[in-house]
Parts: sequence; C-alpha cells; structure tokens
Amino acid sequence: MSSIRVLAPGFQTSVQDLGRFGYAHLGVAASGAADALALRAGNLLVGNSENQAALEMTLVGGIFEFDADTVVALTGSDFDAGLPPWQAVEVAAGTIVRCGASRSGARGYLAVRGGIAAPKVLGSASAHLMTGLGGQALRKGDVLPIGSEAVREPRKQTLRSPPRDGPLRVTEGPQAGWFGHELYQASYRVLEESNRMGLRLRGPAVASPTGHMITEGVALGAVQIPPDGQPIVLFVEHQTTGGYPKPANVISADLWRVGQLRPRDEVQFELVPMERALELLREQEEWLYSLL
Repeated sequence: MSSIRVLAPGFQTSVQDLGRFGYAHLGVAASGAADALALRAGNLLVGNSENQAALEMTLVGGIFEFDADTVVALTGSDFDAGLPPWQAVEVAAGTIVRCGASRSGARGYLAVRGGIAAPKVLGSASAHLMTGLGGQALRKGDVLPIGSEAVREPRKQTLRSPPRDGPLRVTEGPQAGWFGHELYQASYRVLEESNRMGLRLRGPAVASPTGHMITEGVALGAVQIPPDGQPIVLFVEHQTTGGYPKPANVISADLWRVGQLRPRDEVQFELVPMERALELLREQEEWLYSLL
C-alpha cells in the first residue's frame, strides 16, 4: 500500500473526514473537518467520495513525502505551497509537498486520491484533538497509508476559493427571545484562546438574562452568551450539552467560514430567516456538486 511520510507536521495537522454522527447522547461530538466545504471539494477534485479522510492543516502546514504516483488537491486557506490551489494535481513517487504558513484563512486541506486509510473509531477517521478520540495531531515520522477508494476520475477544472468576507449569518437560537439586538450591532475580535471546541470573541458585552437555565443539548455553530456577555461560537469539538443561553446559531452554509477564522479576525453577525438560510445552503450544494 502506498503511503505519505510526515517529514514535518506543521501546527496541529490532523486526519479529518466529515466526522462521527449519532453519538451526542453519549457525550461524543461529531468532530470532523473545521472547513467541511474545503474537505468535500478537495475529495471531489481528486475523484474521491466527499467523506474520505484528508489532512487538515492549521495556520502552518507540514512537509509530506509521497512514495507512489498519485493525485492530490490543496483546498481551504491560502497556504504558501508549491501546489496550485483548488485543483487536482498529479504528483510522482518521491515528491515532497511543502506547505508553509497560511497567508489568509486558518485551515487548509490536502486531499489525496483514494483517501487516507486511517483507522475508524465510531465510524469516523477524524481526530478529536481535545480528547484524542480517533487520533491526535501528526508527528514527525508518522506514516499514513493511502487508501484505494476513489470513485471517479479526477476533475480537471480549477475552482475559485469561496469568498470569506461579510458577516456570519445566523438564525434565531432557542433563547433568542431573551435578548435584544446588541449581538447584531457590534464587531467582535476572535481571541487567541479559540480552538476547534469553540471560538471565544471579545467586544461589547451582550446583556444576558439573570438566573440560571437548565442544561440542554447544544448544536454546532450555537452562539452562547456566558455571564460576562462575551459570545462563544461552539465548533466541531464542542461539548454536547451546555447551560448558557443561545440567542443565535450560525447557518450551515457559513460554518466553513467559522473554520477559517484566525485569532484577531473581526466578526459581525447578521440575522437571517430560516428560508434564506436554506436558500444559501442550496446554492452552496449546487456549486459543490458541479464537481460530480
């Protein structure tokens, strides 16, 4: 079986697919790619099904050696690499792919034809970095076997990176009626303490109701308001229950943009009706499936 050797892991590089679903009642978050749109596009470009495991690189990419001819695609953030982004590229045996620092955005994905044949835990190869479930960040010397599960020929077109500007669009959360409009009238800065579990924001405090609510299930993209009024956006490794009120939830079509936010980036929120959220998701899926 052909493989990839990790010559340098970069920062927090891990194996990710679309995550493990159906275990929230056991306290297991789905995890998976922080920018699922980029992962899916990379897989479709190289001829994989969209859920094949690939490498997720954060802020600084790694150096990888391929021991056989294959096809790869680099998607997501704008990494300083020798590969043209958002297109399928043939690499020969012995090729060393070097991915440096990201020039914009937070996370890039290196998809390989056939996928990375990492062991699956609860149906997914994704590494949950906070707990180690399914794996951890890569280390120098790791060898990653390449699978043989390509399903179609690689695509020849070059994609244009989707725009990341503009406010994050949200729908009303379960406690929206407890809040005013402060969340939508301010800008917030992403804090250094942010990670795959959640993004901590700093800006004008959102007035939060007094008292305590009963802990309840929480969703990916939920915007929580703790007692200090500073929003937290729950992300792919989020806890499955929480006791902070949630005025809003990032729409599905914008979750990938959350995965591309870097520390010190500015964030604004825009409230949209559910009908608009579904329309935006449909447009995104039509763009993605043009690769089939």
